[in-house]
Amino acid sequence: MTTTDRIAEPWGTRTPYAAGEAWPVRVDTHLEEGLDPDAVDRWVQTASILHSNGDALDIAVKDGRIAGVRGRAEDRVNHGRLGVKDLYGWQANSSPDRLTRPLVRVDGELVETDWDTAMDRIVARTRELLAEQGASALGFYTTGQLFAEEYYTLGLIAHGGLGTNHVDGNTRLCTATAAAALKESFACDGQPGSYTDIDHADVIALYGHNMAETQSVLWMRILDRLAGPNPPQLICVDPRPTEVARHAAVHLAPKPGTNVAMMNGLLHELIAHGHIDQQYIDAHTVGYAELEQRVQEYTPEHAGQICDVPAEQIREAARIIGGAERLLSTVLQGFYQSHQATAASVQVNNVHLIRGMLGRPGCGILQMNGQPTAQNTRECGGDGDLPGFRNWSNDEHVADLARVWNVEPSRIPHYGPPTHVMQMMRYAEDGSIRLMWVSGTNPAVSLPELARIRAIFEQDRLVLVVQDLYLTETAQLADVVLPAATWGEKTGTFTNVDRTVHLSEKAVDPPGDAKPDLDIFLDYARRLDLRDKDGEPLVTWHDPESAFEAWKECTRGRPCDYTGLSYDKLRGASGIQWPCNEDHPEGTERLYEGGAFWSDAAYCESYGKDLVTGAPLEPSEYKALNPEAKAVIKAAAYLPPHEVTSEDFPFQLITGRTLYHFHTRTKTARAPQLQRAAPEVWVELCARDAAAWGIGEGDLTEVTTPRGSVKAQARITGIRPGVLFLPFHYGYWDTGGGYGPGDGGRAANELTITDWDPASKQPIFKTAAAQIRRVSADKGPAPAPTTTASAPVGDVGFRTAGDHTALADEKVSVGGGTVTDGGPR
Repeated sequence: MTTTDRIAEPWGTRTPYAAGEAWPVRVDTHLEEGLDPDAVDRWVQTASILHSNGDALDIAVKDGRIAGVRGRAEDRVNHGRLGVKDLYGWQANSSPDRLTRPLVRVDGELVETDWDTAMDRIVARTRELLAEQGASALGFYTTGQLFAEEYYTLGLIAHGGLGTNHVDGNTRLCTATAAAALKESFACDGQPGSYTDIDHADVIALYGHNMAETQSVLWMRILDRLAGPNPPQLICVDPRPTEVARHAAVHLAPKPGTNVAMMNGLLHELIAHGHIDQQYIDAHTVGYAELEQRVQEYTPEHAGQICDVPAEQIREAARIIGGAERLLSTVLQGFYQSHQATAASVQVNNVHLIRGMLGRPGCGILQMNGQPTAQNTRECGGDGDLPGFRNWSNDEHVADLARVWNVEPSRIPHYGPPTHVMQMMRYAEDGSIRLMWVSGTNPAVSLPELARIRAIFEQDRLVLVVQDLYLTETAQLADVVLPAATWGEKTGTFTNVDRTVHLSEKAVDPPGDAKPDLDIFLDYARRLDLRDKDGEPLVTWHDPESAFEAWKECTRGRPCDYTGLSYDKLRGASGIQWPCNEDHPEGTERLYEGGAFWSDAAYCESYGKDLVTGAPLEPSEYKALNPEAKAVIKAAAYLPPHEVTSEDFPFQLITGRTLYHFHTRTKTARAPQLQRAAPEVWVELCARDAAAWGIGEGDLTEVTTPRGSVKAQARITGIRPGVLFLPFHYGYWDTGGGYGPGDGGRAANELTITDWDPASKQPIFKTAAAQIRRVSADKGPAPAPTTTASAPVGDVGFRTAGDHTALADEKVSVGGGTVTDGGPR
């Protein structure tokens, strides 16, 4: 056993292994200072809540409080390892500024009250609006961090009880494109691959996916493969010099907004050099001829000119991908939050379809999620979709859900697609949504164009309900604030990216009068007296386990079948992958083995959309396109971004996350080690641009777009020229400035544009046109981590088509808390 500074060494020690071998166990543990493991009162089973990997861990309980964590050695996801946010983030639960009592607004001020007063105010306004306008006046915006039982309950209340179509989650900001891309190619959500594909792959391609910082334990798995015999080759597509890029055989750093051109260039090369499986294409896909014709013009030279990437790099990446015997691809925000998000992500699916690399070890796609329960929002109806991957456009699916809920089909809104959050904000802005219930998310920092968002929430005609742990920027604008329990304080299940379901048990009581989200939703339904068609209570469950049993029944016969699971079964050593049922009692490792897809028109979740306009296909169109239930190969042409650079705004602004924080820092900033590692916002630019604009390391700068400005110290990195990077975590709650910028902007979304992908409706955070200016001389180095993609460099850290200078990184580590590392066993 060793002790490691996991802030300075965030991925810990290596446990090398070879292709086809089991990933060795390494148990990571962090306890509060002075607490010996033998002195822990009890260990309680759970999984990670501060990223999407789904790492299993145990909570240490001492004297009725959370006192630390350790990884679960037997779990299939992490084999005992934990990332830095898991190791330290639990401390936020006991933060002294937790909300402990409901608040209501009286004479412009939020004052403490009791639950009856707060809930009666919400219920009274709900009834008024239903009588006056109908269900269209009500909107629900939730998170990617609740439990499946809570999303399912909210979905039933909103869709089956109230009849509103205005339901979405903040997963719209991080993984809506993952779902959309899977629906376009396979007509259904659900990740084809498994994390264990890392154990077998000989090539791993990461598209817009800074795995080292977003899913750090999964990156540890890749690092251990790279340290062992016969390591895989990595392909990295990212404009920043991430840790992934530093380990890659080829690092493609395209101009933001050109991902479709990049993918078409790779597909052109794969087809031109015969790196395709024609037998698989003929037997299991439709649409190949159109793809072949579409990508003909995207030679490496043409694609490289659009992307500003050397043609030879595209050729080399395609040669490696084309030569792979076992190819794993992952995709995340660099594609999802950029221009042509769904179209670009679909092209990654196309690589696997034309190469026939699905459904066997090492051959998989992971259209990654950004949050721990993002998958559950999509499965359970928390993002507006029908629960169980049912199809909004299929009347038989609606009737089947009505049977499960015992309501009339007409009561479930299915006259059109669910309302995504950007459209919900437009409706609230126009005055048609008049009550918005926000649970577990902070849109006053995380949505685009924050000045507009604040103005919407400040309207007198909108009643804003916020259900959260702290008085966030959004909660400060609310009319009613409900104190919620969080992970470790309640029981429920959640599902990660590769479909692994974990049980999270209650370890301690929530503070004060705070309640689990499930209890709050159940109370709302009871006070409204929601009934089914027989006059019985609409919601028939009363606690997490009974809610899970109801959810299981809703999934029966659907792709995400949970009927073989139970709380008792999930109390075992490891999480279990769905579908889990009579045919697959121990779960399912991979989907689509042998080219068997869920794409039959009578069964599938989606008929697809036009990738340019977002217009949904009619059922008859889909049946004509895909009568034999095959996978769909969809081609796409590159289109320029909507906002382009100019003389006044010569830079492209991209936003993203850092290893040490999660979302708007409501939890991670309350963990001392994580906050010290990344205490303040910064802006990254390359050395060439810094010299041209007279900016040095640590100088205070102002970044401006047509929508606002942010002041941040400069970090000179190896980011591609012409691009600025801002982390999106930083808002105003810890600046003393309330919920807004005051004298100077800090939140990256002061700058981003109100625009979204037409197919997935995911906001675009990575193509805003910006300018930067130096405000004052340096105050010392920028407050950016030096262990990550934000590491400083002397000059430029990669090569573009226009600049072939390459200089080495200068990487510096920082100090932080220590953990015990059990080492391999």
